[in-house]
Amino acid sequence: MDSPSPPASPLPPDGRPELLALRALKLGDLLVALPALRGLRRSFPDHRILYAAQSWLAPIVALTDSVDDLLPTHGLDDPLPIEAGRVEIAVNLHGSGGESRQRLEEIRPARRIGHRSPGWDGPEWRYGIHERQRWADLVAWHGIPADPLDCRLRIPDGGSRSPGAVVLHVGAAYGSRLWPVERFADVARTLTGAGLEVVFTGSTRERPRALAVADAAGLPEESVAAGELTLDAFAGLISGASLVVSADTGAAHLASAYARPSVVLFGPAPAAEWGPPPGPHLVLTDESVRRGETFSENPDPAILAVTAADVLAAAARLGIE
Repeated sequence: MDSPSPPASPLPPDGRPELLALRALKLGDLLVALPALRGLRRSFPDHRILYAAQSWLAPIVALTDSVDDLLPTHGLDDPLPIEAGRVEIAVNLHGSGGESRQRLEEIRPARRIGHRSPGWDGPEWRYGIHERQRWADLVAWHGIPADPLDCRLRIPDGGSRSPGAVVLHVGAAYGSRLWPVERFADVARTLTGAGLEVVFTGSTRERPRALAVADAAGLPEESVAAGELTLDAFAGLISGASLVVSADTGAAHLASAYARPSVVLFGPAPAAEWGPPPGPHLVLTDESVRRGETFSENPDPAILAVTAADVLAAAARLGIE
């Protein structure tokens, strides 16, 4: 059975040749692919670079200064919303599996950039390497130089609404990455007792959790920004933080992108593959007990092994106490 034809694009052509990078994933996935996007921008300055991903990422995509337009793409279940034959270069930053390849093959690009797979030339997929390195190496194999540490973002207009605050990001997409409410509260109570402003962040869905942390810490509802910030305002808050404490989530990757001091709590994911770059960042975990069940509803033992005292000691090492 023939593959369905790609639908018409919501982005009309603007006369430039087009390069499309597919990575229909989340915030952290975008930020670890940023070195590759930077390399593509430098090597193809006259191309219109499209980034195929979920539409809510648009404010951060704009801050990369490497992408011209976001092509709204919610996963790989449906054809990419762009006409076949229009894109000159397709870059598979999604993976090396059949679904992502099929979606890119359907738009019939003149050139394909991806890992080696049926019908595609490229480097072999390697396991156990850092994601920033993976995607920088991929484009480099295709003659596009990229630095895996080139992962900084532009600060959004307006910067931080709370310059110098400690940001405690209490949420996570999956239960496997949730650090206990009472431990976040212990950290917040100690840091506010030292005279620091603490702001709790998370999504709208995570606001009840953030409110529970604030209540347990004895802090007012005004300290809870979860569910109140646009994505670019959230990035601005992180960009001006004196410290970010977060599980391995988009918040931690934003702290890396702005080189803000951070304590990153790892559960199911290996820090060697998803951890922060060199800088004022400390990883806390116990990999000896890690189960690695990303989609579990229960916190991974590796993140539960981290205590509030561990986080406070790490913050002190970063100059926050």
